[in-house]
Amino acid sequence: MSDIRLRAPPLALGGAGLLPQVACVLLALARADARMAAAVVGGGYAALILSFLGGMWWMQALCRSDARWWPYALAVAPSLIAWGAIVAAVLGAASPVTALAVLAVALLASPLGDRAVGSLMGEVPAWRRLRHLLSGGLGALTLLLSALAGRG
Repeated sequence: MSDIRLRAPPLALGGAGLLPQVACVLLALARADARMAAAVVGGGYAALILSFLGGMWWMQALCRSDARWWPYALAVAPSLIAWGAIVAAVLGAASPVTALAVLAVALLASPLGDRAVGSLMGEVPAWRRLRHLLSGGLGALTLLLSALAGRG
């Protein structure tokens, strides 16, 4: 099964999933007065995608009828991290810059969760490469947005 190649739809649509964060970065670069708005919108998008990744892990554990508790706990963690980062920024306990950095680190680390929970497909290098590319891309864009928001 390791020779499975990804087809064009997952590649194109996965790449399209980076467009909202690219738009936020471009807005923050183009208009200093819009950096904080771009940070808020980009933070919301990063939190949404992070929660989606946890849902993917939850479904993988359910489909395997996994009896262990920790895959489910790991699957809930991304949503809780995302929620905590957003709430901390909204309540002023953390700056939006810090919240974006937390979300970026969680996205960059998310492929480790894939490996821990395991895939329904077994070891499929093409799938792992796409996950690394998309999580790495979104994490890097979110980190860049954090840096731009920090410039005021």
